[in-house]
Amino acid sequence: MNQDIIAGNWKQLKGKIQAKWGDLTDDDFKVAQGNAEYLEGRLRERYGWDRDHAHTEVQDFERSLRSEMKKN
Repeated sequence: MNQDIIAGNWKQLKGKIQAKWGDLTDDDFKVAQGNAEYLEGRLRERYGWDRDHAHTEVQDFERSLRSEMKKN
């Protein structure tokens, strides 16, 4: 997975991430600091998803960000 988009824009993305996955806490964001793998782990924990589901969620989110960036 290309984690550059999430890691490189972490501060700007926190609001979008929190809007998509509202069960994540401020502490989750402080610890994650753009680490997509940590984010996947938190999603698994908060939502009870398996590893593949969390990975797919983060990948889909990242794809939507790339698409958004291309439009701008």
